[in-house]
Amino acid sequence: MNVLLPIRILLFYLLLSFTAFAWCLVSLVFAPFMSFRTRYRFVVQTWCRSAVWLAQTVIGLRYEVRGAENIPEKPCVILSKHQSTWETFFLSAYFEPLSQVLKRELLNVPFFGWAIRLLKPIAIDRENPKEALRQVAKQGLERLEQGAWVLIFPEGTRVPVGQVGKFSRSGAALAVNAKLPILPVAHNAGTFWPKSGWGKRPGTIQVVIGPAMHAESEGPRAAAELNQRAEDWINTTVADLERNV
Repeated sequence: MNVLLPIRILLFYLLLSFTAFAWCLVSLVFAPFMSFRTRYRFVVQTWCRSAVWLAQTVIGLRYEVRGAENIPEKPCVILSKHQSTWETFFLSAYFEPLSQVLKRELLNVPFFGWAIRLLKPIAIDRENPKEALRQVAKQGLERLEQGAWVLIFPEGTRVPVGQVGKFSRSGAALAVNAKLPILPVAHNAGTFWPKSGWGKRPGTIQVVIGPAMHAESEGPRAAAELNQRAEDWINTTVADLERNV
């Protein structure tokens, strides 16, 4: 099985690349004529589900979800740990429709970036933190009012297993301003799908959706307190998951 794993990983990437390119072309043709919700289901959910399915079928990378009962009926701000590419696929397929905060540069990638533009992402300039905060606050509120979930990786980038990044307050500030809760998500995807390199290993990723967290008041102090609660819960839960692998 171990001898075949590199071949399976290569096959996975070949299939993933082919489906991504083909689906981007199809999406660019048909998606502009669809409503945002239909477009999201057609472009994002279909392909992201196929990516998760490919990882499961070809590599043996399964998953289990706990805490689905904690998901509120009304879309809100999702704060998630970021260790790999897998959770980007999974969360985009699990929550619908979803608007993700991402690097502005991704929009310029041929075909892939053009397709992303159709999905109302919140594209920020990482080189200008103050402007990025304003973009998240303004565009994030617009997406929430349009009935979309807003996904934010508060550490800003993928963080290796066992390490913790500084949590940005932008997600908590958006939740406070919108008078909506934060939905924290923890997982151990990086254990099986590392941040860097092509290496993957079969196993079962544990995804834990925590109870929705509400701010107790308004303003910057409330956002800071809410952010700290989310950070503590996510980091503690991730540490528990990593110890029990």
